[in-house]
Amino acid sequence: MISNLFIEASCKQIYCNGERVCGDVFHTVNVKEEGRRIIVLSDGMGHGVKANILGILTATMAARFTVEHKETSQIAETILNTLPIDSEKKTSFSTFTVVDIEADGKTTILEYENPQCLVLRGDKVFQPQWNCLMLNTKKNVGREILCCTFQAQQDDRIIMFSDGVTQAGMGSKALPLGWGTEAVHQFILAQVTKNMEIDASQLGNEVVNCALRYDGFESKDDISCAVVYFRKPRKILVCTGPPVDMDLDKDMARIFEEFDGKKVICGGSTSELIFRELKIDTSKLIEEEDPHNPPFYLLPGIEIITEGVVTLNAVYNTLNKMSLQNEGTIKGAVGILANLLIESDDIKFLVGTKINQAHQSPDVPIDLEMRRTVVHRIARVLEQKYLKTVEMTFM
Repeated sequence: MISNLFIEASCKQIYCNGERVCGDVFHTVNVKEEGRRIIVLSDGMGHGVKANILGILTATMAARFTVEHKETSQIAETILNTLPIDSEKKTSFSTFTVVDIEADGKTTILEYENPQCLVLRGDKVFQPQWNCLMLNTKKNVGREILCCTFQAQQDDRIIMFSDGVTQAGMGSKALPLGWGTEAVHQFILAQVTKNMEIDASQLGNEVVNCALRYDGFESKDDISCAVVYFRKPRKILVCTGPPVDMDLDKDMARIFEEFDGKKVICGGSTSELIFRELKIDTSKLIEEEDPHNPPFYLLPGIEIITEGVVTLNAVYNTLNKMSLQNEGTIKGAVGILANLLIESDDIKFLVGTKINQAHQSPDVPIDLEMRRTVVHRIARVLEQKYLKTVEMTFM
């Protein structure tokens, strides 16, 4: 069973030099009622708008037919019958890889003419039993579809990439035939061996950046690397605000102490409560200056201690505006907390509902809302924009 695991799926891409859209398409579908996750990487022939349209068509069809539990051969036949054929090369205008992960961990990979994906179990190559399906319809006779099924485990990874990766550097003195599938596999294995906890996003970045270097930093094709990583969920607890009833102080401190994951405190009164109830030695408390916000503090066992509603409101604004391009560039308490939330999978807010009279003053800016409202806003953007699992407990 993989019910206790988090399935991280990420794709990093670099467009073909000079293009504004990518011909490689990454598409994911969560079938909540079945506990299934479907991931597709398609590659439209060529690059630019035409390739993008073909890639989107292929990815959406592959995902939809997989959701409907169609037979592997039927999925492939339907997609290939729909796509146009190159009149000269006699090949399909799009290639694809489909990963179907069921609730019990049963994982099926369907691959058509994409470079051979790599399956890792920990830091070792895992070789599932691949089957070659020969299509026999008149239009597709002789075409081969690769398919495998295996039971996923913790620390398994599935790495897929387009031919923009394997053909990187083609024609150069160093790599006249391109980087090549086997060399790409060895590079990926080396990255995982070096850092066993490398996440899907980081690993994808390493692959596409290396391919870009081999292309002389001018990509000759769309370069994409998608990674699926089965791992323990990264948990974080954000504790903010004292409870409405002082009798609940001990309960809040106990929940904070027993939480299995990273911990954050937002609010001076909240930190005083936790320090008092848990008898925490504050002699190791380190104050850090923040040019744009009140100072924040660092203490072993706690990721960061910040001001309360002011910081949370700024974190919401940051999460709402943050993109892949500026992720990790926001500094200070707001940047640290925003990135901690983005890096986590399961996020719990423990929220005290005692009203802070300082925030009821008419001198406070109108956009500075009460703690409960701000937390709800943060939770919403984390769920909708970043696809996080968020739980809120109010005391």
